[in-house]
Amino acid sequence: MAKPAIVASDLHQIYSSSTEEAAKSELDNFAVAWDKKYPKISESWKNNWDRLTLFLAYPDYIQKAIYTTNAIESLNNSLKETLKNRGAFPNDEAVTKLLYLAMRNISKKWTMPIRSWKEALNQFAIIFADRFPKTL
Repeated sequence: MAKPAIVASDLHQIYSSSTEEAAKSELDNFAVAWDKKYPKISESWKNNWDRLTLFLAYPDYIQKAIYTTNAIESLNNSLKETLKNRGAFPNDEAVTKLLYLAMRNISKKWTMPIRSWKEALNQFAIIFADRFPKTL
């Protein structure tokens, strides 16, 4: 049985592509690798392609801003990484303390600006001029 992380990694190649053509190529590669075991995954992507790849029409700056702003996913990944190689815990309190300390460290990153935000903001102002506030 395939590990979910390997399947997810292969899916990541699709949605982290910089162009729709590259993403389509990665979806084709994914289908070749996984359709025998999981045919519904690529079928679902193909059926929803226009919605799933909409952000690829935007410049790189905006793609990075969209991709990097999923705070919940980022938090979950950071907490999972914290627990990944820890082994057994003596009790629930030990896990709670570790996660508390990890969240305290993770929350320090939340004050950092989104990478390429100024460039993305300029692109938003150009692309969505009719919906963009005149002053910030």
